[in-house]
Amino acid sequence: MAANDPVEQEKDVKFTSLLANLLIFHNTLDIADVVRQLQAEGWVIDPLDLAQISPYLTEHVNRFGVYSTHEIGGTPEDYDTHLDVDFSVLEDEQAPAA
Repeated sequence: MAANDPVEQEKDVKFTSLLANLLIFHNTLDIADVVRQLQAEGWVIDPLDLAQISPYLTEHVNRFGVYSTHEIGGTPEDYDTHLDVDFSVLEDEQAPAA
């Protein structure tokens, strides 16, 4: 935020939020791919373990690096939104005690 212009500052904040949301979405897709691969190999995925994984991973992000935008014109592959894990266990854990 080099400028004191409130409009430019708002743009910077919105861009940063958009970038963080895109990063979380990308990481979520990667995590889902790994879970599907493990399931295909015969691993049983415990939803309690999966619930501990955060999609907000930043170790691999170079915030001040050089970014290529030549892929912007490309069309993304379809992604599978279904993950074959029973999350009802988590709902039972969050239910208030009677």
